[in-house]
Amino acid sequence: MPRPRTPQPPVRLRAARMLDIDKGELVERGDLLIEGEHITAVAPATVPPGTVELDLGDVTLLPGLMDMEVNLLLGGPDHRSPLNPVQDDPAVRTLRAVANARRTLRAGFTTVRNLGLFVQTGGLLLDVALKKAIDLGWVEGPRVVPAGHAITPTGGHLDPTMFQALAPHIMPLTVEEGIANGVAEVRKAVRYQIKHGARVIKVCASNGVMSHTGPAGAQQYSDEELHAIADEAHRAGLKVAAHCMGDRAVRAALDAGIDCIEHGFLAGDETLDLMVERGTFLVATTYIADGMDVSKAAPELQAKAADVFPRAKATTRRAIERGVRVACGTDAPAIPHGRNARELLALVDRGMTPLAALRAATTTAAALIDAEDRGRLEPGLLADVIAVPGDPLADIGVTEDVRFVMKGGQVFRHEETARS
Repeated sequence: MPRPRTPQPPVRLRAARMLDIDKGELVERGDLLIEGEHITAVAPATVPPGTVELDLGDVTLLPGLMDMEVNLLLGGPDHRSPLNPVQDDPAVRTLRAVANARRTLRAGFTTVRNLGLFVQTGGLLLDVALKKAIDLGWVEGPRVVPAGHAITPTGGHLDPTMFQALAPHIMPLTVEEGIANGVAEVRKAVRYQIKHGARVIKVCASNGVMSHTGPAGAQQYSDEELHAIADEAHRAGLKVAAHCMGDRAVRAALDAGIDCIEHGFLAGDETLDLMVERGTFLVATTYIADGMDVSKAAPELQAKAADVFPRAKATTRRAIERGVRVACGTDAPAIPHGRNARELLALVDRGMTPLAALRAATTTAAALIDAEDRGRLEPGLLADVIAVPGDPLADIGVTEDVRFVMKGGQVFRHEETARS
């Protein structure tokens, strides 16, 4: 539980405009009353004694944005060596996450899903520890929905020994660290993540672009294993997110009852229609098809990316046209932490309106994580509020220039000009 905070006076937050995300309209003026961690009134007629007035000027207030696929424990400005996943010990990795969390929050993303460690930790769930530290106010960062360790088969995508092509018996990994084979082991792996604080389960249902695991999108877990993973998570009240690219693998994940497809780069039209029918979410991570640096990858992986990324962009366009529930997710650090808004620009490029892209990062993301307490600027909801210049409904690019960030009534950024 978060520690009790020192009582703060109410805050009246003013700006030139604010976005009504449901109506899709800009309201002039933006005017919110915030008491404690929550918004208590919009355009209040009166305010309590001692209220602090904070006028941000010519900016637009938005709900705090959400990124549904990050890995805060990887990446960062010094992420130069491909061996970081096996060189960083758990302490260094956690400190890396602290820096990345602060960078993400200051970019206007007040909630994230951290989708699965794929490093040796001795079974420690470092993203759960990060969540606790943020909730306790020890460090700055977004609200974190942690997955613990991603569940993957031996040699599968996110098996770090596969990424680094390590010899046998180097860096042995346990079921608790997500390496699980067969129905019994995948059940145990899921139960371990849940026991130690995971709030979503991540599974690698197919291989990936950046893994030496056969043809792009090949299914890795059997249908029986996928059903077992979904069953364990759902009986505990948790959703399952599947790293999944190939059409056959996506279909298997849907048949298993998995709640969210990550990437879905090679899904066919019939599969996309099935996602619409079942209400399955897609976190398309579409900007990585434009911005992911694969120049240092092995030649065969560069060739795979050159083939898959153009097809992935077309798939996202078709998913948007068909009405798939697309939530914003970046796969950072595949793109740098703190540059999360580039996903919104990419979604607009693939056919979303700026309003739909903003909903992907607010109301749709909130629905994905069953968070009814955020995603809108309404009384009773968490005071997660950001401010950007100009009109985001006309130019989604202004979301890259966040001037103000409030999370739970606390101000974490307030600048005339956004700087990283």
